[in-house]
Amino acid sequence: MSSKKYSFLLGLIAMVASFGVSAQVTPAGGYDWRDSSLIPASRAPQHNEFMNNQYYYPAKPRNQWEIGAKVGTFNIMGDVPSNMFNLGFGAHVRKALGYVFSLRMEYLYGSGKGQHWQEATNYGKNPAWSNVGANTGQYTPNVVTASGDRIPGEAIFYNYKTNLNDLSLQGIFSLNNIRFHKAKTGMNLYLLGGLGITWYESHINALNGSTKYDYSSITSNQTYKNRNDIKSSIRDIQDDSYETPAESYGDSRMKLFGKTARPTGTVGVGVAFKVSNRINIAIEERFTMTTDDLLDGQRWQEYSHGDAALTRNYDSYNFLTAGLNFNLGAKSVEPLYWLNPLDFAYSELNSPKRMKMPKPVLDDTDGDGVTDQFDNEPNTPAGCPVDSHGVSKDTDGDGVADCKDKQLITPTECQPVDADGVGKCPDPACCTDMVKKSTECAIGDLPSVSFKGNTASVSKDAQAVLATVADRMRNNPNCKVVVSGYGEPSKASQQLSWDRVNAVINYMVDKQGISIDRFVFRFGQTEGDPNTVDLRAASEGEQGPNTVPAPHPNLRKN
Repeated sequence: MSSKKYSFLLGLIAMVASFGVSAQVTPAGGYDWRDSSLIPASRAPQHNEFMNNQYYYPAKPRNQWEIGAKVGTFNIMGDVPSNMFNLGFGAHVRKALGYVFSLRMEYLYGSGKGQHWQEATNYGKNPAWSNVGANTGQYTPNVVTASGDRIPGEAIFYNYKTNLNDLSLQGIFSLNNIRFHKAKTGMNLYLLGGLGITWYESHINALNGSTKYDYSSITSNQTYKNRNDIKSSIRDIQDDSYETPAESYGDSRMKLFGKTARPTGTVGVGVAFKVSNRINIAIEERFTMTTDDLLDGQRWQEYSHGDAALTRNYDSYNFLTAGLNFNLGAKSVEPLYWLNPLDFAYSELNSPKRMKMPKPVLDDTDGDGVTDQFDNEPNTPAGCPVDSHGVSKDTDGDGVADCKDKQLITPTECQPVDADGVGKCPDPACCTDMVKKSTECAIGDLPSVSFKGNTASVSKDAQAVLATVADRMRNNPNCKVVVSGYGEPSKASQQLSWDRVNAVINYMVDKQGISIDRFVFRFGQTEGDPNTVDLRAASEGEQGPNTVPAPHPNLRKN
């Protein structure tokens, strides 16, 4: 019977799950934490502090009540085997106290029957069977004489019908609404436990009208080999009257509505499938333990010989139900066990709406408007305009910053200049010599710059060499310098040659302040050392570009 019942349960769960998944295409989202109408008055101060960034945690919103109705099978686990399908139904009201824990008040009613397939003869101490049929002939149980002799009795088959009422208060623990990798789920698993009270009334089917049953056709027939055949034969003999009150505790136990009442403990497990934000379907298995041994009207252990003995096992029962639940309440969020309490935190991490993001602070020690990590001149005097690298502007390239230059545009022929940026131009009598001088370059031979390996960065030694070249170019403002790099015809060699020439010219322009129009850019020359960049004075009338596009930019190296 148990295996068939659980097979039925699995089939029902699969059917409801498929319905729940198809109906719930997109799980319900959270709620707008800024909506103060969802916050009860008792938690309004916390909500206000939270909205003003004075408290870390949002106030718990008002959430809906759940009411539900259910129907299913009811079975008593006692001394007499229960029939497989007995009707049970119930109703409940549930309220979430948090995202995990909720309270539920539930009422269940069950009408259960049981039928034993084994014959019994030791029922002498059960007054419901030993006293039945007093007017038409009583059932005769086994009798053991004072001398120990056993007088065989008449066989019967224990049965019962019990109408049971159950009222309990339960705590329910949701197991899967807190999720780290998904916003919501359309299914809610839960465990439950609680205390309650049960009142019941049991009867047995002992008489056929007003006479006792004759089971001799069954007990004398040795052809019966299995319980199903025996139970079928019993049904053929019995009616469905259950006319005789089963054994009870009389007035020794508490009564409720005139029926025996006992305190109970309940545990269970369930799964609910969301259909919409207000409707869900639940499958639940609930077990209830009692301190009562007469739910099935029998508390005596049957022996194959001798007398009956009082058992020490209390009866219990279970409900296997399918239910339909509804959420009720205006200006309330769903019951909290359907919401993910991490919603707010994850939404703020993804798209902050409440967090006060600090303005980024980037240090600028000299206050020139260029942050320190990009400033090539970290101690620029106050008030001096700078370029994009934080270096003081020098419009005429005379080596004196504009903020200190008393002659902002000093002609090249009048340089070098004094500390105030003022140049000394030749006397007019020297104009002829000056014209001649402008066509001649006396800068002399210039050193070469060496590179190691496949690098194109200007080393410390190379920087010292280039500083000397820069001084000589300042002292010879009428000279241009040809920067030549060498390399094989391959793409990599040509690109490396370009990188090194480019690095030398950029260093002279960015670090030494030499105007870029005073250089001639040559790379990929075939006659020369590939690891050397040569610098020489441009010949009279020699022209060339001062910038050249990279020949193979996809091969450029840092």
